[in-house]
Amino acid sequence: MNLIIRNLDELPKAAEDFLSKTSGKRQFAFYGSMGVGKTTFIKEICRQLGVVEVVTSPTFAIVNEYHTAENQMVYHFDFYRINKLEELFDFGYEDYLYSSNYCFIEWPEKGEELLPEHILRVKFSENPDGSRNVEF
Repeated sequence: MNLIIRNLDELPKAAEDFLSKTSGKRQFAFYGSMGVGKTTFIKEICRQLGVVEVVTSPTFAIVNEYHTAENQMVYHFDFYRINKLEELFDFGYEDYLYSSNYCFIEWPEKGEELLPEHILRVKFSENPDGSRNVEF
């Protein structure tokens, strides 16, 4: 599947389409260069899932936990600062990734070998016209 996001005005519809097309999936690995829009897209997905907190990049915390209006949990990871796989074990990544909650991981390549086989890989890239390509 593929989505193209031409500007921020298209973001809500793109996130809605993404959630519709990935219905039943809960774990997502987001690949793409810095500044390509991964966090912005995840923020919109969280908004549509009913997250009540402000969604921010978990770069320094590694994982942010959010609640939805229905008191469901959503986990947002950023593995960018992970230097060793042991760091993922130290904070108990398995408890998050093998739960039934939504899990969104940025920079998953830092822990690729520990990701569940069923995780949905989402690749972001920038097109020459500045639009974003989202492939999953």
